[in-house]
Amino acid sequence: MRVDELSPAPGSTKAKKRVGRGIGGKGGKTAGAGTKGQKARGRGKVGRGFEGGQTGLKQRVPKLKGFNNPFRVEYSPVNLDQIAGTGETTITPEVLVAKGLVRKDTLVKVLGRGELSGAVHVSAHAVSKTADAAITAAGGSVTLLPLPFKQGRPPVKGNQFTNR
Repeated sequence: MRVDELSPAPGSTKAKKRVGRGIGGKGGKTAGAGTKGQKARGRGKVGRGFEGGQTGLKQRVPKLKGFNNPFRVEYSPVNLDQIAGTGETTITPEVLVAKGLVRKDTLVKVLGRGELSGAVHVSAHAVSKTADAAITAAGGSVTLLPLPFKQGRPPVKGNQFTNR
């Protein structure tokens, strides 16, 4: 037996039904597309998401509102009770990262929850008024670190819309 003599087993294949070849037999006239309507004509396709002329779901759903502020500054908060729990007298972002209170390369803001038992010298990017008052009342000091800014964009000074 050669490759050119191979053929499917008898009865395993069936001839394709030829429709639309006259009204003499099955599959004539409408050729299986039924009578009238969009699916009986031309391509016979309805677009994805098409709802028969009704306003589509994609158009009915409202758009997202608001915007993302490119000048947003996000801080990692640290409270006074967390600072008191470290046992350190000098607090910097590096010390807070080492203690596991903030992540590396984040801006730190000290908030006023809790109390301090002794003098603490704090260096942070921002400090709340209540935290500043509590640290100075305990005999400590507060140093504000400069905010880093993205490459190619200078830091914003004051209101960018009124200072023209």
